[in-house]
Amino acid sequence: MENFKKMQVLNTNAAGIDVGSRSHFVAVGQEDNQIKEFNVYQSGLTELVVFLKTNQIKTIAMESTGSYWQSLFMLLQSEGFEVILVQGTQTKNLKAKTDVKDAQWIQKLHSLGLLRGSFLPCESTLQIRTLHRHGESLVEESVKYVNKMQKALRLMNFRLDVAISDIVGVSGIRIIKSILSG
Repeated sequence: MENFKKMQVLNTNAAGIDVGSRSHFVAVGQEDNQIKEFNVYQSGLTELVVFLKTNQIKTIAMESTGSYWQSLFMLLQSEGFEVILVQGTQTKNLKAKTDVKDAQWIQKLHSLGLLRGSFLPCESTLQIRTLHRHGESLVEESVKYVNKMQKALRLMNFRLDVAISDIVGVSGIRIIKSILSG
């Protein structure tokens, strides 16, 4: 820690946030009175923004924890803060593990310019990725249902899967409709 005291502070108005599922710890400095805990509800997030603005914070580093960071990240960006999301591997501290110490450690590393932000795709890329993943899940689900249909046909001693290559193609569906109608 002695070596850190000698390093030049690059981000003078920096905060560190330890993101949690129930609360967020925000450090705007290394003193005990410069760290505060906020709940994860809108009231807590609003108080968090006021705390940061009151302390003239311009840049924030926060650890990416599950998906808990997302709403806070978007709120902070919309409020005009420069926010970087960092992986936990960058902020691992060898000292005792507490949320308070984590927030202070993140703040210290960020103020010294030692943290790199993670790549976050733009909004249109996120939308395309969401659509693509949804499409993949629909295909996976449809494969499960086709397999169930094949199993049901086999149990009725109809080996449609042997006779044609695609039981849900035009011909396959016509045959299944004919079987169902008697």
